[in-house]
Amino acid sequence: MYSRYPIYYYPIARSYPTWTSSSVELNRKLRALWEQHVYWTRLTVNSIVDGLPDVNATTERLLRNPDDFAEVLASVYGIAIANEFARLLREHLTIAAELVGDLKSGNSEAAADAQRRWYANADSIADFLGRINPYWSQMEWQHMMYEHLGLLSDEVSTRIAKDYVKNVALNDQIETQALGMADMMTSGIVQQFPSNFLS
Repeated sequence: MYSRYPIYYYPIARSYPTWTSSSVELNRKLRALWEQHVYWTRLTVNSIVDGLPDVNATTERLLRNPDDFAEVLASVYGIAIANEFARLLREHLTIAAELVGDLKSGNSEAAADAQRRWYANADSIADFLGRINPYWSQMEWQHMMYEHLGLLSDEVSTRIAKDYVKNVALNDQIETQALGMADMMTSGIVQQFPSNFLS
């Protein structure tokens, strides 16, 4: 499916990159994007579950996140790869919104179908990232994506159940996990393109 990209099924030996001003800046951008990803996801979930009037505006802002990721990734991977990641991430978000709506309405059959497609999309994201960078492992990304989906599922279910104490507490875990994805993404990019991050 992604034959126009290099294929790295097994990661080569990795090491922690030396931090420079440019690699720190990349990390700052990616951490901000992953934090915005979970922040606007949370607000969108809340708006859908509670039927808030800001649901369209909030969802629109959430769906800007994939394009913001693409802008950063295009600087090292080019437009085609960056846009493919944006497409996969946008699919992740739209399926999530669909799943929240199905769960809220009690449509268990539709929710099960959305959840199946959501995990299939996570597999596609992990496979894609594992193919484009020898310092990223498809298995590691799959594990992190599944963890992300599991935490978000808990966030949705506690919001629907109006268990606000647990719902708020989950946000700390979600943020920490998202920052871990940002750091892994940064490390792989810096190791793959070391000449871009010398100073």
